[in-house]
Amino acid sequence: MQGPAIFLAQFMGDTAPFNSLENICTWAASLGYVGVQIPTWDARLIDLEKAASSKTYCDELRGRVEACGVKITELSTHLQGQLVAVNPAYDLMFDSFAPEHLRGNPKARTEWAIQTLKYAAKASQNLGLNAHVTFSGALLWPTVYPWPQRPKGLVEAGFKELAARWVPILDVFHECDVDLCYEIHPGEDLHDGVTFERFLAATGNHRRCNILYDPSHFVLQQLDYLQFIDLYHERIKMFHVKDAEFNPSGRSGVYGGYQDWVDRPGRFRSTGDGQVDFKSIFSKLTQYNYKGWAVLEWECCIKDSEQGAREGAPFIASQIIKVTERAFDDFAGGAVDDALLRRIMGV
Repeated sequence: MQGPAIFLAQFMGDTAPFNSLENICTWAASLGYVGVQIPTWDARLIDLEKAASSKTYCDELRGRVEACGVKITELSTHLQGQLVAVNPAYDLMFDSFAPEHLRGNPKARTEWAIQTLKYAAKASQNLGLNAHVTFSGALLWPTVYPWPQRPKGLVEAGFKELAARWVPILDVFHECDVDLCYEIHPGEDLHDGVTFERFLAATGNHRRCNILYDPSHFVLQQLDYLQFIDLYHERIKMFHVKDAEFNPSGRSGVYGGYQDWVDRPGRFRSTGDGQVDFKSIFSKLTQYNYKGWAVLEWECCIKDSEQGAREGAPFIASQIIKVTERAFDDFAGGAVDDALLRRIMGV
């Protein structure tokens, strides 16, 4: 496992050191991070379309980042991926994710999002990256609780349409030899293991259809986030190190009562401050030979972001396991040959 790295999305701002690529990368390196995950919707960090078409630009971009003491781990298209599939109930709220000239035009917005994801595949290839993270978008999410009763066949139709939009994108990622990793997240049609399986089947078990593992979203759903690794480790190609806690009461539970984050029973916390068992997570991922990055994603309704970032690098570094090169009981072994093995078995 590689790391520690940090996702820059929640840290970008209008003042130094968060206002430019060099400034924020130098800041991350000063805290002990060795990698940065770049959100592609922020033009201060990357020109995605140019990165898709110019290897020279990507070489220069990578050089600028590495000169600051970190390397690019992956690119992110969370906001653009969301727009690949938007239920009309959310049109107005998600319009802000699109360029201004596309707002109010859902069809054009979807076409733009699909093309942007294809750019992300080429940009990742040109940067020498092997994984990319996005959201799936959602056509079915308003029906997540089955009341009113879902019409028979709606779920199947929803995943068929979602796959139809994503398979051409997945094919481009395959051509570029980059894994496309969906962050399994409430609000998306891919929000747990069952929905990922539905989507995977609808894509024909596409080789490039993979997972970004973030245990915080599973805490809030009360899903077994350790067994999730056992079930889906072959598809887990990216990892967000993000903490959360769930403290239900007689007044509120999983759905949160429309409350602000600080008042919800389920809320995100700065890494190490919540309930996530990271020691077991790092052990399981190491057991299954996860070779990707451990990337801090800071989201907390209590702690300041800079403190969270400062504490996150040593936390992740302390969790990364160096895999042993020998068995612990080798000292007690002896020379072995076929004759001895047969004698032990009595044959």
